[in-house]
Amino acid sequence: MQLSRRFLPPMSLLCAFEASARLQSFTAAASELHLTQSAVSRQIRALEERLGTALFVRERQTVRLSAAGQAYAQEIRAALVRISNATLGFRTNPQGGSLNLAILPTFGTRWLAPRLPQFFSAHPGITINLTTRLSQFDFQLEAVDAAIHFGLPHWPGAELEFLMSETVVPACSPDVVDRHRFAQPQDLLRAPLLHLASRPDAWRRWFGSQACQVSDMQGMLFDQFATAAQAAIAGVGVALLPKFLIQRELQSGDLVQALPQLPEVESAERYYLAWPNSRSSYPPLLAFRGWLQEASQGFKDGASKP
Repeated sequence: MQLSRRFLPPMSLLCAFEASARLQSFTAAASELHLTQSAVSRQIRALEERLGTALFVRERQTVRLSAAGQAYAQEIRAALVRISNATLGFRTNPQGGSLNLAILPTFGTRWLAPRLPQFFSAHPGITINLTTRLSQFDFQLEAVDAAIHFGLPHWPGAELEFLMSETVVPACSPDVVDRHRFAQPQDLLRAPLLHLASRPDAWRRWFGSQACQVSDMQGMLFDQFATAAQAAIAGVGVALLPKFLIQRELQSGDLVQALPQLPEVESAERYYLAWPNSRSSYPPLLAFRGWLQEASQGFKDGASKP
């Protein structure tokens, strides 16, 4: 789509508007931009004349955004952030480009990060910038090219590519096993169950897969996987955890499977790579997609081993 410069205000006007909107003050914006207050005021007036509407409500010695100004400020700020990040990425890596990737914290640190040297070896010109996101977001409002998504294959405004499934196991410290002597699924109710806020029905589905109907599953709620795993290691209770993300703790003995004789249960959700339609042909993303598909190949059948 050809860019219509008729609707593209000068950058100086947009920067003056963004600063004034963020600081709610022409004077403070002038100080930040190293301009005079009257210069900023003239730039805002010029932008308002271009748009044909007032962006600020002026009351005596104060200003505040109008309703139209609030909506415009959100769009302009997101656009300026993308321009800034694109420029920074180009300056740090002018030959290969960069990929801004949103990751799930534990998946990023436990599975993805150890494998990134393989990607950089195969694609030495590309830089990957990582940011943490725990839930879906609007790609149009974030300076992000792609994201790792765990859940159902649905993300409004994005394309999804399946990466891998996972199996989950009840895990706890050896002391908890010695103390409660678990023998069958319902025995787990003797200990506190540790729940993840992002997977509120995980325990219910697990008990259902074991043909065990449980009505009351009290316990602690955690918003971070790492915190829940650490609490399980400390002996607080039993956590339902993806086996491939706790291999280190299982091998060291910090965590054990509470009921190792039971079959592992596959999660209903899957891991996906998500990206906006506008980035489908972006070369760094194409390179990363191809590599990620190869790196995750061993997990596509639900396997837990790297």
